[in-house]
Amino acid sequence: MEFRRLGRSGLNISEISYGNWITHGSQVEEDQATACVHAALDAGITTFDTADVYANTKAESVLGRALAGQRRESLEIFTKVFWPTGPGGPNDKGLGRKHIMESINGSLKRLQTDYVDLYQAHRFDKSVPLEETMLAFADLVRQGKVLYIGVSEWNSDQIARGAALARELNVPFISNQPQYSMLWRVIESQVVPTSEREGISQIVWSPIAQGVLTGKYLPGQPVPEGSRATDENGGAKFIQRFLRDDVLEKVQRLKPLADEAGLSLAQLAVAWTLQNPNVASAIIGASRPEQVHENAKAAGVTLDADLMKKIDDVLEGVVETDPRLTVTP
Repeated sequence: MEFRRLGRSGLNISEISYGNWITHGSQVEEDQATACVHAALDAGITTFDTADVYANTKAESVLGRALAGQRRESLEIFTKVFWPTGPGGPNDKGLGRKHIMESINGSLKRLQTDYVDLYQAHRFDKSVPLEETMLAFADLVRQGKVLYIGVSEWNSDQIARGAALARELNVPFISNQPQYSMLWRVIESQVVPTSEREGISQIVWSPIAQGVLTGKYLPGQPVPEGSRATDENGGAKFIQRFLRDDVLEKVQRLKPLADEAGLSLAQLAVAWTLQNPNVASAIIGASRPEQVHENAKAAGVTLDADLMKKIDDVLEGVVETDPRLTVTP
């Protein structure tokens, strides 16, 4: 496993992070989830990403139990706040001070830890003054419950505004967590340049485009039984945008390029995201331990410029780059 600094900070995180969106507390039984977490540790992964909303708080609890007994100082544990949790009361969502303060306390209990290394605003909240949100985060840093703060799926303007307030409050704002893959590059034109200027790294989710970049979805064929595309409660709506025959045909044409690099298609996809110098880590999820071991092999891989160009040539016409698709509720 290789490690990178997160933003303009002293925090090192593993190039491959383990995330439990969709899987833990819902799709995967707890013993299997625990086996996947232990496989991540065996592969040298030290960075674990979750959120209070995943399985309505159950995913945090599963991760907390799976990591119990590990040396806390050797782990980087990340979680997030924004989406509704609990019974859905009027203050059970958003980035108001009350919800942030209560949410971190719940997350710490479920994760069985005194602090999280990174606390992330899961989306931008247009209904709450940004000053209130950033002050609440700053207070959590000063209380020692949070070491660093970050965001997820904020656009370039929102990141710049947040960074300005973070400087004013003297709080370490160091990361953004966007969707990013060979097929989904909406952060490249605006979010990445702004982040570089502000000392912020990307921790990217869905580097294999919800599984499409594994090559298991074939053009003109029904989706495989038991795959994410068949699970209405587990991400089927997120994958639909990629399940077009023109996309799937081009993904199949990536197979010779992966073979040339000595990688599986999934490893090629994860390694591709890590070629972007503003990306500190790519988040992988898994329902089986062997998936963790396979995808972790993308760490430390260098793809030469010729191969990167060949990938671009193959995918021409199906790559999404519109920065306006970084949508905030």
